[in-house]
Amino acid sequence: MSELLNEVSELERKSATAARLFDIRRIIGGLFVLYGVIVTIAGITASDADLKKAENININLWTGLGMLALGLFFLVWLKLRPAAPPTPEVGEA
Repeated sequence: MSELLNEVSELERKSATAARLFDIRRIIGGLFVLYGVIVTIAGITASDADLKKAENININLWTGLGMLALGLFFLVWLKLRPAAPPTPEVGEA
């Protein structure tokens, strides 16, 4: 019986780890930060011709900074409120 309880607790621990690993906030935040860095670099290195096309507004820079802010928001939210593993109901077993 003790062996079965150890196996169940191990599976619950793995399930909780998988729930945290595949939390959608981590995926969205990571992608937005990655793309935000790329677009921000494109905005910093924009040429005068690129700026003239956009009426002297550095669209890539502002969009990249916005994406960085959104990605960091998701990652901070994940850090402050981590996903709780589902608790088994009393009737389940």
